[in-house]
Amino acid sequence: MAKATAAHEPLPPLPWPRPAPLLLLLALLAASYLAITSLPAAAPLSALLLIGHPPPPRGASSISSSCAGFYVGTGPARAVSASVEEFGAVGDGVTSNTAAFRRAVAELEERARDGGGGGARLEVPPGRWLTGSFNLTSRFTLFLHRGAVILGSQDPEEWPLIAPLPSYGRGRERLGPRHISLIHGEGLNDVVVTGNNGTIDGQGEMWWELWWNRTLNHTRGHLVELVNSSNILISNITLRNSPFWTVHPVYCSNVVMKDLTILAPLNAPNTDGIDPDSSSEVCIEDCYIESGDDLVAVKSGWDQYGISVGKPSTNIVIQRVSGTTPTCSGVGFGSEMSGGISNVLVRDLHVWNSAQAVRLKTDVGRGGYITNITIANVTMEKVKVPIRFSRGADDHSDDNYNRTALPRISNVLISDIVGVDLQRAPMLEAVAGAVYEGICFRNVSLRGMRRQERWHCESIYGEAHGVYPAPCEEFRNNGSSSWCGFS
Repeated sequence: MAKATAAHEPLPPLPWPRPAPLLLLLALLAASYLAITSLPAAAPLSALLLIGHPPPPRGASSISSSCAGFYVGTGPARAVSASVEEFGAVGDGVTSNTAAFRRAVAELEERARDGGGGGARLEVPPGRWLTGSFNLTSRFTLFLHRGAVILGSQDPEEWPLIAPLPSYGRGRERLGPRHISLIHGEGLNDVVVTGNNGTIDGQGEMWWELWWNRTLNHTRGHLVELVNSSNILISNITLRNSPFWTVHPVYCSNVVMKDLTILAPLNAPNTDGIDPDSSSEVCIEDCYIESGDDLVAVKSGWDQYGISVGKPSTNIVIQRVSGTTPTCSGVGFGSEMSGGISNVLVRDLHVWNSAQAVRLKTDVGRGGYITNITIANVTMEKVKVPIRFSRGADDHSDDNYNRTALPRISNVLISDIVGVDLQRAPMLEAVAGAVYEGICFRNVSLRGMRRQERWHCESIYGEAHGVYPAPCEEFRNNGSSSWCGFS
């Protein structure tokens, strides 16, 4: 399996100017292990990596290089297991196995319950297993062996319609209901989707054609979606050709997505790689992604619906991700961020042949906030705009959004960034009337600009230290005692 590799060693914990309330207790408990203590009032975002891990032994590194401890389920092994073949499935790539997969999950759930509740594991052996959508259950493992390929049905009727998410108020692309994901789950605990580099292939071209031809009636389904669930592990598989966003945990907690290869044609519309949405304690690490949209996008609901639900995305680690997207960003925040986004660590990101490396996207009507964000150790080549803050393109759920609901962007630290063969310098454009504060650039080297070496800044102010090319005037007010300039 192709896998991301980090070009540099992980950075030490990074301070920021204000405490992150949800992490303060963690930071205090871990105080004797933190590598940087120069700002004792601040809670380092890297303290997130202590969740689920015991204190290190004396003399060992203070912070684990993995965030996989966010998942605290029982793991892939289960009390009962069976092959999907036992339930009548045929791996010839032609026979529909929708009924077999649905029957397998239901019967294994019953066997596990009768056997004392130790959970169940469904084995998918080598073969090409055509299926429509099916739902997972709690304390369940879907295991794809090497050579196993789950293929998404080409019959839209096998992707049934379900209600829109409350924080979106409608389907993301079309009014009304939306198509269910190929592999789905709601209200679950302890779910594992893993294997020996087996593949889940959504065969999304049929859906992309509907989008391109403007004949799509309902919002396309994701490849994998877990809703209102906890303790999710998705690892060691390849995900291909999703109709829409590829992996979408929404209203979830304790989610780990690691060692994934995610592939889609670079012109496939809206095929985001991983989109944590109104979710907390999320780990994304060691993933390789090629897609027609953001490699990773952190979201939290859309306009007045997201504001009403008010469920943020928080405590998220994104590390050692690499890939390419010619139209979008390596890591995006928003633009659906109305429930708020906070406490996010992005590090060891490698992006090439892409539109942006990192982008914060928001709009009038979104409300919400993006705060306490650390982005560190990013390398990029052949990227159009390395760092971008952008305002929206009038993309709203409906005409009832609140025109006075403005986002708040604060405490964003962007450091240790290297880019070569770029088209232009960073573009920082504010939403009119929105608040931007505590924006810091530190140790940034952007070389080989082909079009525009001057930064473009509109109504966004902050600080920059050790930055090339020189930042715009809005970022040249550098105080020697500033938290941003600390090194």
